[in-house]
Amino acid sequence: MEDILKKLLVLRSPNIGPVTYNKLLSEHGNIDSVIEYLNLNQDFIDSVKREIDNANVLGITYISDDDSLYPENLLKIKNHPIIISVRGNKNVLNKKLVSMVGTRHSTLAGMNFISDLATKFAEHNFAVVSGMAMGTDTAAHTGALQAQGNSQTIAVLAGGVDYIWPLENESLYYEILERGLIISEMPVGSKPNANNFVQRNRWIAGLSDLLIIGEADAKSGSMTTARFALEYNKNIFAVPGHPSDPRSIGPNSLIKNGQATLCMSSKDFFEEEKTQNKKKNIASENEILDKLGMIPVSESVLANIVKKSVSEIKSDLVVLELQGLIRKQDGGYVLN
Repeated sequence: MEDILKKLLVLRSPNIGPVTYNKLLSEHGNIDSVIEYLNLNQDFIDSVKREIDNANVLGITYISDDDSLYPENLLKIKNHPIIISVRGNKNVLNKKLVSMVGTRHSTLAGMNFISDLATKFAEHNFAVVSGMAMGTDTAAHTGALQAQGNSQTIAVLAGGVDYIWPLENESLYYEILERGLIISEMPVGSKPNANNFVQRNRWIAGLSDLLIIGEADAKSGSMTTARFALEYNKNIFAVPGHPSDPRSIGPNSLIKNGQATLCMSSKDFFEEEKTQNKKKNIASENEILDKLGMIPVSESVLANIVKKSVSEIKSDLVVLELQGLIRKQDGGYVLN
């Protein structure tokens, strides 16, 4: 812990990040000489000690980049964090990792797709990495936690590892602690700011070999994550969307430019089970299901497509909804 204290004394000093830290260490030879050069006052030293004490009380661990537990993929990134703080199950870091990101304003269909995909990855012993934001991130974490067995997930935060943001995800935060891990490079207790989110996105891209991007606006944090992933030569998969939806511009553009592989389902990553899904069997035989997808279709439009009256298809829609094959959304029906 003495080594961690010395490193934090340097890293918590104003205007010192990984670049300056390494420069100072190179110039002065060792951490003790750097601390002596900085001539830190006692109040500052006491504040760093209080942070460490608070971390101990909360069960938070500091992992230095010379520790065997430090994520191997992060070590490969230039100017990676010298120290990260973690809370939860540290063994998750030994798992295969997949990162999933997307807009906070995801559609229900988009969230369901990411959630189902995350469940599938968790069932294959992957830990799902995301940023615990609303929308797509939430879907990724909750999807991973829905898998049976030893399913786990990692949340990378822009504030301190103990600072829950957004507050709407407080219950999710504690669910992740039970079966996964919370990571941050920021001081314990610190609130996130705009610049921190960019760094957070950098580590989400860096932790995994594979990034999956769902719905995302052209200018968004998710696309920033994708740019970092491209810089790190990661494998990127993008979920396509309707051309007229601005939330589809990000993934669609990555696919169009050849920067990402088209992601249609878990089949892109795993072999499907030999037994056919009941829903697929029914879908091949039911003309209403054949005409539905992820874009809501109203009763009147659907009736016109299948050449029946609205009253004739109402009973069919009720049966299909009770079977869990379709659901109402935005005034129409979509596949469940």
